[in-house]
Amino acid sequence: MKRLLSLICLLSAPLSLQSQANNTSLEPVPQITVVGRGESKISPDRANIQISVQTRAPTASVAGAANASRQKAVFDALRKLGLGDDQLSTANYNVYPEHRYEPNRNPVIVGYVATNTINVEVRDLTKVGVVIDASLGAGANLISSLNFYASNIQQARQAAITAAVQVARAEAEIGARAAQGQLGGLLELTIGAYYAPPPRPMMMMAKAEAAQATETPVQPGLETVTVEVTTRWRFVPNR
Repeated sequence: MKRLLSLICLLSAPLSLQSQANNTSLEPVPQITVVGRGESKISPDRANIQISVQTRAPTASVAGAANASRQKAVFDALRKLGLGDDQLSTANYNVYPEHRYEPNRNPVIVGYVATNTINVEVRDLTKVGVVIDASLGAGANLISSLNFYASNIQQARQAAITAAVQVARAEAEIGARAAQGQLGGLLELTIGAYYAPPPRPMMMMAKAEAAQATETPVQPGLETVTVEVTTRWRFVPNR
């Protein structure tokens, strides 16, 4: 039995040494890693408008009651334009005291301010100006923000990925030639999360007593979707 074990050890030793020699002889594959960035433009098709009614009165209850009456008129005017309840929501409501400050005296409450802000989602950009004008005409006196955004950016994201990979390949080819070699096949491709800018605000601090004679002009412009990819390519040195 001992002779058999000794024979097995003698036979396995050269094989183990040969396996180690093969592993140490393997050379790493030369590689080039490049990050590419691609962009794609897209037209917004939605808008969010924050519309407020702000009222002042000697007491909080009177300020709140006046505010409620005017904001109801705004809601009614927007519903007449075809906006559903799923497009209208309260964004903020607050009532706070206004103070008068005098030197060496405690602040004195001189009245109360009630502000009711609603968020309006407009799904037809041709109606943005109409919505603003109708709100002001119904009693709103503050348009705090107007944001444009795209509801579906999948196609723009795919176009940005294509552009990013093309940029990465072009730069990898330049790097390979500069290193006295050629670019081989793609070894790895990692697509990062896309970046789309947040809704672009257009601040419109507007106070009006009546509807304007002409429709408020609005120009949404374009949005840019950006994607980064990380690529790893085989590098083939010139012999």
